Amino acid sequence: MLYYFDASRNYNPEPQLEKISAPLTAINSADDAINPPELKIIDRDIERVKNGKFVLLPISDETRGHGTHSLPAIWGNHLAELLERSK
Repeated sequence: MLYYFDASRNYNPEPQLEKISAPLTAINSADDAINPPELKIIDRDIERVKNGKFVLLPISDETRGHGTHSLPAIWGNHLAELLERSK
């Protein structure tokens, strides 16, 4: 876990968000403690991505906070929609 956190601690795509031209879907879970939606960072930044969309998954019995990223049954429909937009 220390390696994972260290590898991402200086990552900041924010300065170049306008350069993203491909369709992009950012998904977060409402119970994510690592990227807490209460900070509303993505709400502001997704507006800078030309073909960007943000999805906030509501807390449910199936979500697992940040670990929800490993549960495609929860967000797979949003991936299918992204692939459709990417044709």
